[in-house]
Amino acid sequence: MRESFSESYKNAGVDITAGYKAVELIKRHIARTVIPGAIDGIGGFGGLFELDLTGIQKPVLVSGTDGVGTKLRLAFLLDRHDTVGVDCVAMCVNDIICCGAKPLFFLDYIACGKNVPERIAAIVKGVADGCVQAGCALIGGETAEMPGFYPEDEYDLAGYSTGVVDKSRILNNGAVRAGDAVIALPSSGVHSTGFSLVRKVFDAENSKRIFDAPAELGGRTIGETLLEPTKIYVKPMLALFDKVTVKAVSHITGGGFYENIPRSIPKGLGVRIEKSALRIPPIFELIRKEGNIPERDMFNTYNMGVGMCCTVAPEDADEAVRTLRDNGEDAYIMGEIVPDCEGVCIE
Repeated sequence: MRESFSESYKNAGVDITAGYKAVELIKRHIARTVIPGAIDGIGGFGGLFELDLTGIQKPVLVSGTDGVGTKLRLAFLLDRHDTVGVDCVAMCVNDIICCGAKPLFFLDYIACGKNVPERIAAIVKGVADGCVQAGCALIGGETAEMPGFYPEDEYDLAGYSTGVVDKSRILNNGAVRAGDAVIALPSSGVHSTGFSLVRKVFDAENSKRIFDAPAELGGRTIGETLLEPTKIYVKPMLALFDKVTVKAVSHITGGGFYENIPRSIPKGLGVRIEKSALRIPPIFELIRKEGNIPERDMFNTYNMGVGMCCTVAPEDADEAVRTLRDNGEDAYIMGEIVPDCEGVCIE
């Protein structure tokens, strides 16, 4: 243990030695994320990454930052902290892949009322799991113990990631045309948006409803189902980029279909989605029914079973679906680009 110690600071609520113990506990998780380019330096003042530009003519860095949001309240209530780190990584790297970029590294920020090393290690385990899924390195982070600002049993979690793409391969919606196919990549559930509404629907703070296990959830409790981490789409999408020309990608997060899909469509075009084609997990119907939520509000808040979608030429659609399936995604065609509707038309 290091010699640095302040009894006065500990009496004020900040235990420096707890921070040292947390660092020791998370080292093995960080080690799992090491990829070529990552330079070892845990505990230093900055995360280092050596950029390999082989095959890249004009490198463009793409960055994303996000948090987990009020889904953390479910983690507190269930006392389960090893999955929200995956959500944190996913919310950043899934945005980066929408530009056609490969995520390179990730940094996290944890602010807590009390540094419990084992809890910090569980959080970072989830972050490391997400980095492994995304193929990026966890090269640094920060844990801030903030007594009096956060309750002792609570914390916030945010992250930041940087990726790289050749300028010629940056995705933009200029190539999207009427008749193009829109392909759905299924979500793992609610992912990490809309949890303020979820908590209200199930009265999570005041009732035991989240511990119920309704038959439609296949034996899992509502809380377990809601806490299922956000799926990370980086590796299957990178494989897809190498196989076919992908014209646009949308990460379906806050705002659901109506806010996110139009961001990848040029003005004057829209997307017609076949509602019957959608594979909507039971948790969404349970939320809709319990909260008496209009269908449009559901599609304007949640991913409704589609965590990401991409647009390709119709002649590339079958190859795109096949490639995604070969890489672990049960992808399917959910609609097409049309000139006669504005934004998103679900029929």
